[in-house]
Amino acid sequence: MKRTTVLALVLSAVATAPAMAETAPGDVVYEEGAVAASLSGAPGDPENGAKVMTTAAKGNCVACHVIESMPNVQFPGTIAPALDGVADRYSEAQLRGLVANAKMTFEGTFMPAFYKTEGFIRPGAAYTGKAPEGPLPPILTAQEIEDVVAYLLTLKE
Repeated sequence: MKRTTVLALVLSAVATAPAMAETAPGDVVYEEGAVAASLSGAPGDPENGAKVMTTAAKGNCVACHVIESMPNVQFPGTIAPALDGVADRYSEAQLRGLVANAKMTFEGTFMPAFYKTEGFIRPGAAYTGKAPEGPLPPILTAQEIEDVVAYLLTLKE
């Protein structure tokens, strides 16, 4: 009887907890390039965001952008705007939109769309020279987008 009561309480708590739903890449709503709602339904982790931004197999933002608060990054890029003070220039929703798909704000940008799964022109299968089989995953997960946005929000003048 005791076990049944505990199980009922746990199930009740789970059922009434707010659902944290991830937004699929094709369901993201852009308003003038900005994305108001969290893509993961969870807050971002700035520390993980910094890791994503400096990992070549992930965001690798530092390949194009200089970030003064990351002085130990080897070979920072200079072909895109510096990210210092970016939180003073853009809102959280604008930053989320830029990281998810900057082409929704800046049509001609060469910045990759990190949260997109369709509409590509000639994607390849991991440097094999062949077309991929099946659907393509986004470069970053919804949570990684939120983590990068959380880190970017720390970059104030």
